[in-house]
Amino acid sequence: MSSASESMRVSGGVSQSSAKGHALKNNALLAIAVGAFAGGGINILWVCAPHDWDIPYYIAAGLIGKRAINGGVRMWVLGMALHFLISCIWATVYYLASRKLTFLTEYPLLLGINFGFWVELFMKLVVIPLSALHATEPIGISDLVGKALLFGLPVVYCISYLAPARPPGRVLPS
Repeated sequence: MSSASESMRVSGGVSQSSAKGHALKNNALLAIAVGAFAGGGINILWVCAPHDWDIPYYIAAGLIGKRAINGGVRMWVLGMALHFLISCIWATVYYLASRKLTFLTEYPLLLGINFGFWVELFMKLVVIPLSALHATEPIGISDLVGKALLFGLPVVYCISYLAPARPPGRVLPS
């Protein structure tokens, strides 16, 4: 048997190449990581572009206090690491919720915007006030729209595409 036909060998009614594609599309860690780093990366660029690249210092200060604001490169790196850790946590929350509420992966545009909106509200109303800075920030429309479009959408689209709640090809009862 040739190597080309060997690679297309059918096993249980599914070719090996489509089985690999299916396994890739149902990889939870991949979906969470790609979603978190896409959303987190776009979000940090959007936040830092108009405000200089000092934002990671303030993220680090949320953990260790105001001394991080003038803390040098180590504090900046800590802030970036914390930013992406928080992005991974949010992506994991969405992934886990989508396993129980399967509709969360069926309408990524609508639900991505909704998810980003709620992430922004939770961060501004709960996380930031409870941080070491004990800060409060006003909730602006541009913040809500930005988080919805630039964080929520990438996270939800990555999870919907790379780890759909229903296996591809499964027909829903009518």
